[in-house]
Order: sequence, then structure tokens, then C-alpha cells
Amino acid sequence: MMKREPHILVALLQNYREAWIFLQGAFALGDGRILEGRCTVIADEGMVSLADASGREVIRGKEVILSAKGDSFFTVSDVKIGIDFHWQRTQEQSFRGDLIFSALTGSAFNLINRIPLEDYLECVISSEMSAEAPLEFLKAQAITARSWLVSMLAKKNMKGAPAPIQTEKEMVVWQDVNDHDGFDVCADDHCQRYQGITRILSANVHQAIGLTRGKFLVYQGEICDTRYGKCCGGQTEVFATAWEDIRYDYLSNVSDDDTPRAPVCTEHDAKRWLTGRPKTYCDTTDEKLLKQILPAFDQETPDFYRWQVRYERKQLEDIILRKSGMDFGCLLDIEPLERGPSGRISRLKITGSKRTVIVGKELEIRRWLSPSHLLSSAFVVSVEKDTEGKISHFTFHGGGWGHGVGLCQIGAAVMASKGFKAEEILAHYFKGAELKKLY
Repeated sequence: MMKREPHILVALLQNYREAWIFLQGAFALGDGRILEGRCTVIADEGMVSLADASGREVIRGKEVILSAKGDSFFTVSDVKIGIDFHWQRTQEQSFRGDLIFSALTGSAFNLINRIPLEDYLECVISSEMSAEAPLEFLKAQAITARSWLVSMLAKKNMKGAPAPIQTEKEMVVWQDVNDHDGFDVCADDHCQRYQGITRILSANVHQAIGLTRGKFLVYQGEICDTRYGKCCGGQTEVFATAWEDIRYDYLSNVSDDDTPRAPVCTEHDAKRWLTGRPKTYCDTTDEKLLKQILPAFDQETPDFYRWQVRYERKQLEDIILRKSGMDFGCLLDIEPLERGPSGRISRLKITGSKRTVIVGKELEIRRWLSPSHLLSSAFVVSVEKDTEGKISHFTFHGGGWGHGVGLCQIGAAVMASKGFKAEEILAHYFKGAELKKLY
């Protein structure tokens, strides 16, 4: 395990042809020249061209590095956030640390931010949730995000993980971040939200990072792969429902309250669980609390604990065709084959007049059944039929927001608001893991 703070490579822009950057202070090129102010970056025949405010090319190369001097920072226009999710939008964002422009094959480049881990985390915990959230929650989120990132980096070059299944009749795939090439993590929900220094609005954020600096969750001598999601829906999920068929004891199914609850084992259990509303930590409609803990754009999704989506059959057929690339013809049935203990589906059979395909895992199911993404794959399906007995509508009755594995962010924030300490919150969600300070 590590003994000193690492630097992290974060991709702020991926596969861009052109971008405008404003250097707020001095940045040094490799030859010692200093740049300040507005710059334009263009990908040109496998190279990166960096021009100053007057349009004069300053440097060209496969890789261009600008090193921050002192307290300098930089601003990037039109950064996409929530990519492909229902809250997708663009923002202007500012960051500390160095810039690396890396040319890709063809007319595109990546903009990568090189930054110390603790500075990176300061932005992460105030992007994932509001900087005004309770201090004990921010501490728990900082330790969780730190542990996940370093665990992921340790696994990045490991081989031998189970392979996805991709055939004509079964499409069971998942996405993780180990395959990122040329950088460690992206800056969006695919990895961890990293939306710049303008999100750091509270002294609580600085304090949370300072009080937890170098602290990790450890299990049997290894840093834990501490996943987290927005709302578990009342019970947390196990790792294999969303990713490889691997078991982590510290990512077990737990109830999101003090009352142990039976896991979902059957379709009858799923219907009872997801059409009911058991009172748990993450079941909150307290608007004042939600404004305190959620970023503004997350507050646009109020029905995260229990939700419902209704489609006309033809509408859903068109969505599945567009998202999967497969023509199922007339939809005849949507049948869950495997669920995790939170009710999230990992294998779903879709039957149409032209073909039948099994799709998984959790995220792929959410993608296939929505113009963007369903909030989670924890849902039960009901149908309505017309006078001829044909299906006219499909309705999904669902629960939770995200994959549900590990720490439930809304549940953890509610726990903190009730007086729980960060250590108690982490012990609740990551059974058997211990806190250890490594640097």
C-alpha cells in the first residue's frame, strides 16, 4: 500500500477538436516560457496546436504540458457533465494543477489535469454532493472516494477479469474505468464527478479533506474498492449485479436503516419491495435537507426513492431499437431473470416478434429501456392491453437512483444529519472494513 500522496491524471475533455482555455495566472511550458490569459487549442493532423490570445501559435506537438505556477488556475468553457444522463448540460469550470494536451489519432485531443490526490478530492466531494452537506457526511464521502480511486489504480493493469458475454442471444456487459488509456479517471459520473474549484463553497469541504487526509478503508491488507451511488432505494446492492462476478465481503447487502430487512429473492419479493415504501434513511422528502445535501441539478430529480416510468409499446420499441441497435419487432414480454438483493436486475430477457435477447448488467439494462437512463434497474414491469389483447403500454415501478453498491450518498447524508459520525456511517455501509491512515 502507498506511503505518499500520488498525483492523479483526470481527463476533463475527451476527443475534442478545439477548445478555449483561460489561464488565470502563470503557466510554464517545458522550455520555460510563461503563458497567461486566453488560449486556443486545436487538434491538427495528429498534433496539438496551442495559440495565444492573438491567434499566434505558441507550440505544437503530440503532447503539450503547461505547469501551474503558484496559485494559478485555469478555466475551461463548455465542459459536458452528466454525459448521456437525463441531466446532461455544459458548464464553465475552473481547476488547479497542470494541463496536459494529448493528441489522439486523427483530429482530436484529450485535455488532462494533473493534480495531487487530496486537491482532486476536494473538488470531487463538493461535486458529488453539495459543499453545504454535513461535515460528517463529507468526511465519509472523502474516505470513500479516496479509497475507490486508489484501489482502482492498483487494479488498472491487472488481467484475468471475467469477460463480458456478447452473442446474438445474450448481451451481458459492464463498464468500469480500468480501461481508460492515457489518464486515470474521467471527470464525469462514469468515474467520479470532478467539476472544479467553483464547487468548493464551504469551509466544511476543506475541513473534511484535512481531517481525513491519507485515510483509507482497508480489508485484509488491501485498500477497499469502495463504490457509492446516489440512492440505494432502501437496501444496498452487491458488486456482481453491476460489474464482474466477483464477491467483496465489505460490499455486502445492508439495509439502509437500523432495521435488518430480508433481501429480495423472488419476483414476489421484488413487487412487494418496489411497490411499497419502507421507511429508510434514503427515503427523505425533506426539501430543506435535500437542498443542503444535493447539487442543484440533482434536485431536479425528486422521485429517486420510488419512481414510475410509463411507455406506449411502440414508443418503447423505438427506444430499444435506437439504444440496442436491434429490431425486436412487436414487444411481447420483458422478464427479469436475475436480481440482486436490492431488487436490481442483472439479467433481463426481452422478447419480441422478431428476436429474443438477454441483456445485462445493471447499467446496460437502464440504457436500453430509456432515452437516457432509467434511474436504476430495480423495477418490476406491468402491462396494459388493448381490446384485441395486445400490449399497449409498459410501466416500470422502480426504486433507487444508481447502481446501489456500497455507500448510499443520500442515506449517508441523512445519517450525518441525525448525528452519526463518519466512522459510524462507513461501518454501516462497508461491513468489516477498517480505517487506516497511509500517509
